Amino acid sequence: MAQDIFTKAVHAGDRKQPGTYIPVTTPIYTASSFICRDAAELDRVAGREEPGFSYARYDNPTNAALEELVTALENGFGSLACSSGMAAVQIAIATALNSRPKKVVCADAVYGATVGVLERFFKPLGVAVEWVDICDLDAVAKAVPGAGCVLMETISNPLLRVGAIDRVAELAHAAGACFVVDSTFATPMLIRPLELGADMVVHSVTKYLAGHGDVLGGIVVSTKEHYETLRMLSRAYGPVLGPFESYLAMRGIKTFPLRMERQCANACRIATALAQNPAIERVYYPADPAHPDAATIRRLLPEGPHGAIVTFEVKGADKAAMLRFMDRLKLVVSATTLGDVQSLVLYPLISSHRDVPPAQRARMGIKESLIRLSAGIESADDILADLEQALA
Repeated sequence: MAQDIFTKAVHAGDRKQPGTYIPVTTPIYTASSFICRDAAELDRVAGREEPGFSYARYDNPTNAALEELVTALENGFGSLACSSGMAAVQIAIATALNSRPKKVVCADAVYGATVGVLERFFKPLGVAVEWVDICDLDAVAKAVPGAGCVLMETISNPLLRVGAIDRVAELAHAAGACFVVDSTFATPMLIRPLELGADMVVHSVTKYLAGHGDVLGGIVVSTKEHYETLRMLSRAYGPVLGPFESYLAMRGIKTFPLRMERQCANACRIATALAQNPAIERVYYPADPAHPDAATIRRLLPEGPHGAIVTFEVKGADKAAMLRFMDRLKLVVSATTLGDVQSLVLYPLISSHRDVPPAQRARMGIKESLIRLSAGIESADDILADLEQALA
């Protein structure tokens, strides 16, 4: 049938049936909706009676591939790719509180934006929030009764505390709470919280997993028990990742273990050297035998990598001095992120924990002289030389 140019412009070239070929990487599926073979199949797919795709807010083939990949890395049941790490944290907490008491027990040493989402989003909705030293199991045991969600980080941001995930999981479950762990700093290379009793694990995909500073995204990996609730809430308010970002994240993850291995080795070398530098007051790094959580670290983390973050205090420095130190860096990049291939420094006082009330920052141990370094994959000698000339 002959068609007008207006009709051809809309339909020609689209909606071809896939052939027998298989692309070696997952394509970017930008479609907002999908066609089934007939209306009956669409009904079954939309009703989740059979696998398939109908609408991109519910599911997307590119996103599904990323979710399958990260689920495999974490040995979980299923995942949800989200538009940011904080979107992942928010929907994980909402999933945990679904049909549970509206109380969150959270580690008192966490990322500043996590503090913000609890204080400024969940509290006004009537959710009680209790802050606890997650490394003090007696304090956790006293806090968890009546909680619907317990939240912690594997390696805390920015002071690198390491709580006993398996023991906290036991306490949370005994109280009937859902246990959520943000494992952005550790990644599946170091630890897999679901294997230690967590119900959901969250990552900022922006960081080590994607790893190249070109993706904003997050992901929640869940056990079977919580997966349907997670997807149901996602279908309701749609905090989903775009397919282009999913594609970039998958591409980054292909080299993530190699990058992480190098970054952890560099971080260990940097931490050792900084501990001997007279300009440094204190170094925080999980491999330090004097780390306050050394016994837990030996029990839960592998012998080799201990993470790629080094936090340190500069002796006698105030805010102005710390800003001058950052300005003097020539190789290390001053940016409000971590986990990229390039080494990065972040000053918590003006970035990650800027909006945390000063009294709470003080309780967390975040001082004016504190800075966080994310080790990249460059030569450790070059990173150290840059840090040393800036400190001088």
